[in-house]
Amino acid sequence: MLTKIKKVKFEPEYKNPNYTVIMECPQGNELYIKFDYTYAMKKYMPLHVEYDGVDKGAKLAWYTNEVEKMTVDAFLEKIAERVNKKYKFKLEG
Repeated sequence: MLTKIKKVKFEPEYKNPNYTVIMECPQGNELYIKFDYTYAMKKYMPLHVEYDGVDKGAKLAWYTNEVEKMTVDAFLEKIAERVNKKYKFKLEG
């Protein structure tokens, strides 16, 4: 993963755990992602994305495909693994 995590806010108390991360891109730009783990679908889903202050809605594939060369699922899973490990959180089910 080329993008580095700078700041994390983790909210496990919701029905679906919420993650908010601010990341530094290889080009020096800032990537803000708010996403959650959806138990019904058993996967991570982007809720809100901003790239250098520009609102991208919930679209993240343009970044993960071009920069990271991976799927959105794989990218969010890698971020969540690090956050879950830091906060000693285990997903149920």
